[in-house]
Amino acid sequence: MAQFDLVVIGSGPGGYVAAIRASQLGQKVAIIERENLGGICLNWGCIPTKALLKSGEKFESLSHLKDYGLSAEKVGFDFDAIIQRSRGVAAQMNKGVAFLMKKHKIEVIEGSAKLEKGAAAPKVVVKLNAGGERTVEAKAVMLAVGARARALPQIGLEADGERIWAYREALAPKRLPKSFVVIGSGAIGLEFASFYRALGAEVTVVEAVERIMPVEDEEVSKAAQKAFEKRGIKFRTGAKVTKVSKTGQGVQVAVEVGGKAETLEAEICISAVGITANTDGIGLEALGVEMDRGHIKTGPHGETNVKGLYAIGDCAGAPWLAHKASHEGIHAAEHIAGFRSPNIHSPIAGCTYTQPQVASVGLTEQAAKAAGREVKVGRFPFRVNGKAVAAGEIEGFVKTIFDSKTGALVGAHMIGAEVTEMVQGFVTAITLEATEEDMHGIVYPHPTMSEAMHEASLDAWQRVLHI
Repeated sequence: MAQFDLVVIGSGPGGYVAAIRASQLGQKVAIIERENLGGICLNWGCIPTKALLKSGEKFESLSHLKDYGLSAEKVGFDFDAIIQRSRGVAAQMNKGVAFLMKKHKIEVIEGSAKLEKGAAAPKVVVKLNAGGERTVEAKAVMLAVGARARALPQIGLEADGERIWAYREALAPKRLPKSFVVIGSGAIGLEFASFYRALGAEVTVVEAVERIMPVEDEEVSKAAQKAFEKRGIKFRTGAKVTKVSKTGQGVQVAVEVGGKAETLEAEICISAVGITANTDGIGLEALGVEMDRGHIKTGPHGETNVKGLYAIGDCAGAPWLAHKASHEGIHAAEHIAGFRSPNIHSPIAGCTYTQPQVASVGLTEQAAKAAGREVKVGRFPFRVNGKAVAAGEIEGFVKTIFDSKTGALVGAHMIGAEVTEMVQGFVTAITLEATEEDMHGIVYPHPTMSEAMHEASLDAWQRVLHI
């Protein structure tokens, strides 16, 4: 007889919310975690990174006090205190997850899990952190095992904790290096580049394709590079990394740009070249779980081809985002419990918390046209938005993309201050199948930066008011 209705392996933002939702639906639930409750996101990813970025943003803003009629003397920072604050934020969130597990009567099993063949679902054999083993059986098992930083040992790009860092090392360094080469211009690479540059380090970002932030709309990518370069970050785009070598003083990164060889030197190299799913060593091969390039293949409810086995989050494929994992976990938990949830296929927004921030949802202009859509595109710059001008945050713009035949909003792309907080308005609009009439009819409070969302929607139909 099964001990639990559901066993969740992994307690990141997908796993722990799935466990909570299952408990709410009357399920007896256990969650298995080999390291820290909250997973990578809360402990070594999303949350502590944002704490660092906020410190960098606050410090950088001190150099612009004169713009606001203010002054300060002996401005400086305590690097160790910045790192300690970030780790403290992570610890606080970890304790919060522990409280939620207790509140919802979810049994937490600390150890590493491996799957074996079972009856209703695979059996879970746990190598306990405290020693020994425990076999757990359930009616359903959910894999929420996440992912780790990708390594490229063939070119020497493998974190060593000293000269070559991945996200863990970059989050808790013992000192502040003077120079960095960051390989990869996605959200992780650029966020670390933004933080360390804010504290005065020399930073060069290397990107293999011809533009930074390649998943973003091309206009946003170009504007972002210009903004980052203004802050002193250097870029090498269209650059193939051929070798990363450690030296007595730091690292050398050999790249080829346009067929020409170049060597970049710095104290530290940060690797941000993607992720690898944590699907190895947990018994998937023996069970015959269908895979796709290292990720677990799933159906619309997170189900795998193995009876009683589900997978959600990073280990189940792109996009590798915490909020996507949470949504999948909740829906899978509801499906397992027999709760008929609507499974709304909301578009997944992407957010990058640099200075300026970047946020987007839906199709880029390029993707929409490639799909054969006729589009109407609207733009509105923050430099003529009243709240942005008053706040001194005039950098960036909002871009909207509508299907010209149906009027449906199909994409939105933003760069500027706090756009990661604003993008949810567009997520809601696309989810509810809003058209230009809906977007034009919404009343936005004044003065807010969100008014730029309205104006960009109006602009797509030549009705913009303030430019």
